[in-house]
Amino acid sequence: MLHKKLSKTIKYCLIASCALLPWNATAINHGNLAKKDMVRQLGRSLIDSLLVKSLQEISQGNTKQALNTVDQLIKQVPNFKLAHLIRGDLLSSQGQALKAFGSPNPDAAPTVSQEKIEGLREEARTRIEHYLSNEPPPETPNLLAKMDDSQNYLIVVDTQKSRLFLYKKTEQGLKYTADYYVTIGKNGAGKNIEGDKRTPIGLYFAGAKLKQSLDDIYGDGAYPLNYPNEIDQHQNKTGKGIWLHGTPHDTYSRPPRASDGCVVLSNPDLNALAPFLERGNTPVFIVNDEDWQNAKTSQGDIETSLMSEIETWRKDWASQNTDAYLRHYSKQFFYSDGNLQRWADYKRSIQANKSKVSVDIGDVSMFSYPSSAESEGQKIVVVNFEQDFKSSTLQNKMRKRQYWVYENKQWRILYEGAA
Repeated sequence: MLHKKLSKTIKYCLIASCALLPWNATAINHGNLAKKDMVRQLGRSLIDSLLVKSLQEISQGNTKQALNTVDQLIKQVPNFKLAHLIRGDLLSSQGQALKAFGSPNPDAAPTVSQEKIEGLREEARTRIEHYLSNEPPPETPNLLAKMDDSQNYLIVVDTQKSRLFLYKKTEQGLKYTADYYVTIGKNGAGKNIEGDKRTPIGLYFAGAKLKQSLDDIYGDGAYPLNYPNEIDQHQNKTGKGIWLHGTPHDTYSRPPRASDGCVVLSNPDLNALAPFLERGNTPVFIVNDEDWQNAKTSQGDIETSLMSEIETWRKDWASQNTDAYLRHYSKQFFYSDGNLQRWADYKRSIQANKSKVSVDIGDVSMFSYPSSAESEGQKIVVVNFEQDFKSSTLQNKMRKRQYWVYENKQWRILYEGAA
């Protein structure tokens, strides 16, 4: 399929040489989905295909048929503001050539602000570029993702494409399941401070659906992300309340850059995701580059080398060889109470008598931290596991989280604490 990149100032005229998919195309490659998932995916494709079809008809001067197509689109999604804007332009033109979305009619009072029109233009451009793209979704993302027993699905939010990708855990590895249009922060990605209206970049975990009553702006529900995570806090990033949530019930979707920092989906798409989010603890990678799509390294090799290092760390701890144990920690190590020096002093004091202990770990998960969020290009992996510690005076089981960093060709612990 040929594809010419669309203008940033989206016009109704689609480039004539663009080979458009038929509006009811069923040949869009969305991977090997289960039948019910295919129906749901094609339902979303129908919306964008009707949008593209109406613009194609306008570019051909067939405004009557375009109006019929837009009416079909509005019947599918009555609260789709972009479709209503196109319909309003078609009705007001009445034989005139349409020049651009929301072109002002000198004889009519303005009904939509220029800012909103610009947002709808951007939404149209984003949706059409995705629809026309001849690049299939990555079947397997270039991410280390070893999930624990409670995790069956993984989410990647590509902030540049305004797209959320859902992957399922299988015996053969991660497999693409579906993707959805999303809205992110008004000022883009890379959150640093409260109120900057940016969406954070990093690895987060989506909690279970909030049960309390929410304002209508959150639509059919909200799933909180653990922003700021441990690295965010260490880097003095501020803010809170970053969620995956829906849209107000009078709005089908919002422009690509329109939230205060949350990741926003249409209510139908949020409800389609709900079964995959219901357990909580779903990994959510938020990225602003394409590295996650391009296989550059063997994630299996990283997992193997890191698992070996974790096992050596466990053995050195169990042996109470404090010097060997501390060599597993980065000089940049931090935890809730301080830095490496404080951690080392604490460990030396409690291990001085070389008391016998046992340390077992299990149900390990590993997730590579998005490269665009890493400090100075360092490779970082988030590791969670069940820790069972026993000594003559203490028995403790807990879910632990560590951040491992690859520095000087060695894996070292950058952070450690409760998960």
